[in-house]
Amino acid sequence: MTDKFSIARLPRIVFGDGVLAQLPDLIAGYGRNALFVTGGFFRNSERWDWLKQELAARNIGFEHVKVRGEPSPKLIDEAVAQFRDLGIDCVVGIGGGSALDAGKAIAGLLRVGNSVMDYLEGVGPELPYDGPAVPFIACPTTAGTGSEATKNAVLSQHGPNGFKKSFRDERLVPEYALVDPELLASCPRELIAANGMDCFTQLIESYTSTKANPFTDSLALGAIQRARDVFFDWLNDGPRAAAGRNAMAYAALISGICLAQTGLGAVHGLASPLGAFHPIPHGVACGCMVGVATETNIAAMEAREPQNPALEKYSELGRVLSGNRHLKGAEARAALIGTLNNWTKRLCMPGLLNFGIHGDDIPRLVANARGSSMKTNPIVLTDQELSAMLESRLAG
Repeated sequence: MTDKFSIARLPRIVFGDGVLAQLPDLIAGYGRNALFVTGGFFRNSERWDWLKQELAARNIGFEHVKVRGEPSPKLIDEAVAQFRDLGIDCVVGIGGGSALDAGKAIAGLLRVGNSVMDYLEGVGPELPYDGPAVPFIACPTTAGTGSEATKNAVLSQHGPNGFKKSFRDERLVPEYALVDPELLASCPRELIAANGMDCFTQLIESYTSTKANPFTDSLALGAIQRARDVFFDWLNDGPRAAAGRNAMAYAALISGICLAQTGLGAVHGLASPLGAFHPIPHGVACGCMVGVATETNIAAMEAREPQNPALEKYSELGRVLSGNRHLKGAEARAALIGTLNNWTKRLCMPGLLNFGIHGDDIPRLVANARGSSMKTNPIVLTDQELSAMLESRLAG
């Protein structure tokens, strides 16, 4: 951790129940022609009918792109080709991370004209992006990715030659992030579980990243403390379900802010090839791997780098997540590992075999795990350590 840091650009954040009501006026401030990029849930809700009425009352026309699953470069290029000559004044993403990432990429290319493949890291020519981007408004309907606060548009191409890479630039940061916890009310239980584990993993990895700083540390710990208990109330529709939605919407937003400043770690390093080569949802990959990755990081530092400052950070996480402030050192770290493994079981995170991942796939996964996320892991893990992590999670 360093006490010298800078903070990358953030959107204008508007948070709270009912803030979606501000969206029509925000769109009107940019012009009279909008493009919506949505997932499936919002289009089937009463809020979509309300929004269309509000837009009509303001004489705002709109086009629409529906995102099914994780967005691909092909989807982005086709949308840009379809809408680039229509004078789009504003792009609005309403949905989970896939819809927001797709909207971000489309907004970045409508006035540029290039294929998104020209800008994807580690894939094509990686041309410098000069913009300009169309103004983008992000309205998350899930609590997981934090995409509403980042400059990353994560795109996937699945299959034997697959990849999961980012188109990233500060010009892609949303102009506004409208975070309305009421939009999360329709989330099914399995989506709450997977997105929640993605969110907590991002907060943990940001907090222990080699680029962590006092600003992100305070945000990450505060978000974990706020969401720790009420997450399961929301998941199980308990008496504090509304408080859980609110806390997780906040935690996801903060996780996006933090990862944008610090990078992530080994879980996301492995999640990239896992999701590229196999049909495993990103949040499920995080939920499956976060416990064993945390245990592996701690064991590696205790053996090779006992003075690594991240060890005490893991201890603090153990105290926070277990709720026991009296734990110290290794005892606190053991509590952290136990809590994460317990959550993995409670949330029924499936093993990797359920997605067609076998032992023979492990060398290829490890070989493709050394992307940007792995570079900010608190310790450099060996191929053998990464392989053992994956091996341990095959059967769940």
